[in-house]
Amino acid sequence: MDADFLSNWTTQMRKGLLELCVLTVLRHRRMYGYDLAKTLSVVDGLVTGEGTIYPILSRFKKDGLVETTLVESAEGPARKYYQLTDRGRQLLPKMRAAWAAVRDGIEAVSSAEQLR
Repeated sequence: MDADFLSNWTTQMRKGLLELCVLTVLRHRRMYGYDLAKTLSVVDGLVTGEGTIYPILSRFKKDGLVETTLVESAEGPARKYYQLTDRGRQLLPKMRAAWAAVRDGIEAVSSAEQLR
């Protein structure tokens, strides 16, 4: 039971943080999905396979946070590049601030517990 609870909780936490990381990486340059997954694979604890990244990118496109551009590739088929839209650029700092508030709150609670 505890293992199931922890697994579900961890999955939900990772999902939200992965969404934040995807938008954060795209804030400086456009990228194609595989390269984005590879870039995020260095973040410990995130599950960043293509099967995880592409559904997020698809939802972000539907929500108007990213747009796509098809670019021909000399190495194979055309690649779909993703970049932030104006809406995505406006939302990202708000998401980062929300994450910072939660992180700082957790740290404050943890510090207070250690003082007891």
